[in-house]
Amino acid sequence: MESKEKSVVFSILQFGSVTGNKAENYKKVEKLLKDNLSSEADFLVLPEVWTCGWSCVDFPACSEFIENSETVEFLSKIAKENNVNILGGSFIQKTGEGKCLNTCPVIDRKGRLIALYSKNHLYSYCGCNEGDYINAGDSPVMVNIEGVNIGLTICYDIRFPEIFRAYRLAGADVLVNMAAWGIKKPIPWETLTRARAIENQCYMFALTQSGQIKDDEWNIGHSYVFDFVGETLAEIKNQREGIVSVKIDFKNMYEYRNTCTILKDIRETYEVKCV
Repeated sequence: MESKEKSVVFSILQFGSVTGNKAENYKKVEKLLKDNLSSEADFLVLPEVWTCGWSCVDFPACSEFIENSETVEFLSKIAKENNVNILGGSFIQKTGEGKCLNTCPVIDRKGRLIALYSKNHLYSYCGCNEGDYINAGDSPVMVNIEGVNIGLTICYDIRFPEIFRAYRLAGADVLVNMAAWGIKKPIPWETLTRARAIENQCYMFALTQSGQIKDDEWNIGHSYVFDFVGETLAEIKNQREGIVSVKIDFKNMYEYRNTCTILKDIRETYEVKCV
């Protein structure tokens, strides 16, 4: 029987990045935290490529080696100042191998870098060309922070339920998707993120940038928090910039899992019979 007697406060930050300007984006994050972050927050989650915005052509100029990353240094500073663990959205990690990585740094309360997750699936369709600039990460990463198992994903990863089921089977309590999701795809954004919570019986934090990308392209700017049955616990609607905080209770989730034991019904194989 699974059990976990614990409750924690997650805060998610939604805002629109200034394209290609890391310094301005650091300032925006600092101001938003100063004005909105609760002192009770245990975890803070940022959106995908918040350091430079969703502009693939700007990725190389905004890239950083992990060894002397100013973004990691910045996140370390605010983690210590606010006594909060940070799931750092993503920045463009330079690898020295021609292409970069779209990487989420995880920082603990003491400002220590404890994990990195690089986006496993790259979006290169409908006018986007992420794969021309970014290499795919080689594996999922689940991080345990203060007894909470968190499965990390970035944007387009949401379309691949296999990675989320792998996290659940590995013991995930929380699933996170940090995105810069286009405004023209509202139905997939809400449906897929809610589905990942329901099918894996996990809390799901799905946050995305808001604001204009360029011309008539905009981020959807509608971030969600779902519980383990898909109920909406909180949302930051439309283009609003700000923070929402949610206290989540793992006892309720584990009681539900022990009552509704769906993982036991997974078959070893699903060989398709073609007739």
